[in-house]
Amino acid sequence: MDWKTLDDLDLKDKLVLVRVDINVPVEAGRVTDATRIEKIVPTIKDILKAGGKPILLAHFGRPKGEVVPEMSLRVTLPALEAALGQKVSFAEDCVGVPAKKAVAAMQPGDVLLLENTRFHAGEEKNDPGLAAGMAALGNVYVNDAFSAAHRAHASTEGIAHLMPSGAGRLMEAELKALNAALGQPQHPVVAVVGGAKVSTKLDLLGNLVKKVDHLIIGGGMANTFLVAKGVDVGKSLAERDMADTAREILKKADAAGCRIHLPIDVVIAREFREGAPSETVAADACPADAMILDAGPKTVAAIGKVFEDSRTLIWNGPLGAFEIAPFDKATNAAARKAADLTKAGALVSVAGGGDTVAALNKAGVADDFSFISTAGGAFLEWMEGKELPGVVALES
Repeated sequence: MDWKTLDDLDLKDKLVLVRVDINVPVEAGRVTDATRIEKIVPTIKDILKAGGKPILLAHFGRPKGEVVPEMSLRVTLPALEAALGQKVSFAEDCVGVPAKKAVAAMQPGDVLLLENTRFHAGEEKNDPGLAAGMAALGNVYVNDAFSAAHRAHASTEGIAHLMPSGAGRLMEAELKALNAALGQPQHPVVAVVGGAKVSTKLDLLGNLVKKVDHLIIGGGMANTFLVAKGVDVGKSLAERDMADTAREILKKADAAGCRIHLPIDVVIAREFREGAPSETVAADACPADAMILDAGPKTVAAIGKVFEDSRTLIWNGPLGAFEIAPFDKATNAAARKAADLTKAGALVSVAGGGDTVAALNKAGVADDFSFISTAGGAFLEWMEGKELPGVVALES
């Protein structure tokens, strides 16, 4: 990977434009989860330490190119100041006179937040004029928003071509972790892909079968593959019209030398609710009036064995209906196994995607994985083998 980090950039006495992702949840005018804000703190502190002045560029919500007062980034200021332990100035725009005035007023040690980049229609159109307007405010550009790197926007892609550019600490950690997982991984590599629908993860599965040694399929997706193999899954969630596609993926995996693992046994119930009566049966023995809601203990044991025999794990999506007990058991048990192997130094484990992060947090093992990506769409597109414009721009 040919991109610069903060350590490669001359930041002393420089105005440093930093693209961050602080698109955080807000209720009643208060930030309810400051995780994304906390994650950018190391980058800002390191820029300050190097003698630079951080000027933060960010989007918030979907104002669609118009000024929407309730989508002002001003709401994030208290959380940002709390995370940094210092005052943060605010500019009413991300370009033009308000931004220039706020930048001119900065003293060494100051941090400035510019208003929502998406208040300009040119942001999502990657308008060269808007990118140039932002670039005119600083001397160096740092992208610390991997979660927005799959979008070719003015503040993520356009601006990077106009000035010396590099990756912030969060972006650097993300790219290193992803390179270790799929770029230049230690083999054998195992991927866990779960979730409801095969149709939403076709590109992902198509890319993974060419890159990994083992592919474990869970959740509703596994039911679709079972259907493709002629198994009756009763009333289970399954995309029966995707059976041909699933068979095609199985064929591709076979040709690529990738072994696909489907459930051996499953947990079934007649209704989908917390604490519903359930039983474990063989994967091909689901009664017509029941539905598969989780993988069974034999499947979990088999997954654990694959983990033990692997050196690298990539995880996206749960193995069952993890949101409600008792259908969270397989996801929890497999996650704990991966965490134990990671702690023992036997496995490099990288996970990402909203449901995945929630499932690993629920299992209490998120801190034990090598890396957890909170990047959502960007993480998925990277897993699909797609180029991310915001990353490519840094490389060029």
